[in-house]
Amino acid sequence: MDLFIYILILIIITCFILIWYIGTFNNYQDYIIRINEAETNIDTILRKRFDLLNKSIGVIKANSNAEGEILEMIVKLRSRKLTNFDLDRQIYEAINEFHNYGEQYEDLRKSDSFIKIEIDLNGTEADIIASRKYYNDIITDYNKLVTRFPSNIVSKFCHYDYKPYFDGKDMTDEIVNDFKL
Repeated sequence: MDLFIYILILIIITCFILIWYIGTFNNYQDYIIRINEAETNIDTILRKRFDLLNKSIGVIKANSNAEGEILEMIVKLRSRKLTNFDLDRQIYEAINEFHNYGEQYEDLRKSDSFIKIEIDLNGTEADIIASRKYYNDIITDYNKLVTRFPSNIVSKFCHYDYKPYFDGKDMTDEIVNDFKL
């Protein structure tokens, strides 16, 4: 009878551990799905910003007497493969260059197309800030799960690693390698 009780207790403990493991694993899966969703939202906004800047090349050429390569950063970005972190920094620099053209050429500032692109770019700034916050909130919860006991046991077993924040560093500084993946 004693052997039966020990086996029953062992089975009950094993079932509780298995249920906990499955629950924690599913919790990780929920966070991974939410992280992927947030990254997709950021991708979409960055693509929209990139497309607006791409469109601005023609507007700048048509409404100013600017010679040489217009928004050469955008032209260079077309052929490079970048992470969201790097792309965000590069697009921010291209937006600054876009605004510089607006300041240099008065005819450009009066152009309806230029004004519309400028308004749309400002609108995407609010979107990217909201998406960064959403992403960082999810990453905070995910990283807590990765580092806290006992859920860190599942993270080690399944190779879930700590993820970096999309922190929106100061884009005007000289440090270009401040986003680490």
